[in-house]
Amino acid sequence: MWDVKRGIALGLVFAACTSAIVSLPACKSDGQKAAPTSAPAPAVAARVSIDTGERKLVFRVEVALTPEEHARGLMYRTRLAPDAGMVFVFAEPQIQRFWMKNTLIPLDMIFIDSDRRIVGVVENAAPETEDERRVDAPSQYVLEIGGGLAARLGIHAGQSVDLQGVLPL
Repeated sequence: MWDVKRGIALGLVFAACTSAIVSLPACKSDGQKAAPTSAPAPAVAARVSIDTGERKLVFRVEVALTPEEHARGLMYRTRLAPDAGMVFVFAEPQIQRFWMKNTLIPLDMIFIDSDRRIVGVVENAAPETEDERRVDAPSQYVLEIGGGLAARLGIHAGQSVDLQGVLPL
């Protein structure tokens, strides 16, 4: 009987661990082209919270850690839930450059420094373009959310950000 319970417990631990491993896209431009993805992988339990001063906004996010994930980004997605997004994590703060090639929906890009403060926002980046999007301040994280949400929700430079479940490099 103990072996059955142990097997069930180990199975539950394995399922929990494998569901937390994810490799999802973003829109980083580094000259690489990513292959189309069919559907997003299951999201990890990561959240990004933004304190606007009036309220705390919480987004469920997919995490892009590797250069491949940065290059793929949110390409080929046809929709993004209003409380969802993708956060790009970089090893060091620097000027980050993004483009929207093969990205089918408009996005807002929120650039966040190593102190977890918003240093700039690119609003409503037009889909399917190779125009460079960036802000003139170093950032270590970039949060992408649905186009137009930053303005509607009052997200702007200077606000503090909490990254929950987002692994630092």
